[in-house]
Amino acid sequence: MTKAMDGKKVIIAGSRKLEEMSSLIERQGGHAEVRSLQGITLFKEQEMEQELRRFIKEQPEWVIFTTGIGANALFEAAERLEMGQAFTAAVRQANIAIRGYKTYNTLKAKDLAPDVRDSDGTVKGLEEQLQQIGLEGKNIWVQLHGDPAPELVRFLQEKGAASVHTLLPYQNLGPEPETLNQLRQEITESRIDAICFTTAVQVRNLFADAAEHGYTVLLREALASRILAVSVGKVTSEALRQQGVERIIAPENERMGAMIIEMSKYYEQQSSDHEME
Repeated sequence: MTKAMDGKKVIIAGSRKLEEMSSLIERQGGHAEVRSLQGITLFKEQEMEQELRRFIKEQPEWVIFTTGIGANALFEAAERLEMGQAFTAAVRQANIAIRGYKTYNTLKAKDLAPDVRDSDGTVKGLEEQLQQIGLEGKNIWVQLHGDPAPELVRFLQEKGAASVHTLLPYQNLGPEPETLNQLRQEITESRIDAICFTTAVQVRNLFADAAEHGYTVLLREALASRILAVSVGKVTSEALRQQGVERIIAPENERMGAMIIEMSKYYEQQSSDHEME
């Protein structure tokens, strides 16, 4: 019996639940290969100690948390450095804006509630909610993960913020060069059918490699036609769109299993459409 993904070679760019995703793909008739674009993430302990002390001293009017894991890491570091109460108090006195349900849960566990929350789980959705908030002359601290967010910073500056200070608790180290080289060849030689992205950093790492090796245009063209971009959810999809990718398959339920099922449905529909022609 023909299956929806018969003959499809699917790249998994993540580093978690690899066996589960591979098994799901192969049950749908596809062939799964792992090319992890996640890289390694390191917490910058010494740098964050200085940042936390500065935050407590400055008592900024606004603090924006954009990831649950990053926010939690700051609170945990403050506890380790015996300034947990002072850091929590400094956060409590500020206006708080957040992106993401995991960030909300992290703050809730600290008995902290946001004043502003995103509309759809994305930074763009957070900007929409901040649009009507007066930020003129305010000192704003923004917790990011491991990458800068120039668009968010520019938005805050254009809103009239007196200062925007970004906190990057983590340093992202890139994927293995051998992995990037292998995937680069597979993309340029049209040897794959789809790439499953499970975090935004995987998207950024792929396009950084494309920029370094001069195949950005080819990559965008491939993702617009012969290679399907599959995303686990809104944040990852937003990262793809920022790179000019518009043809994206993503599930409503932001889970890896749901992502594979949504991809299978796409290929099933493609097969059905082809038979009707």
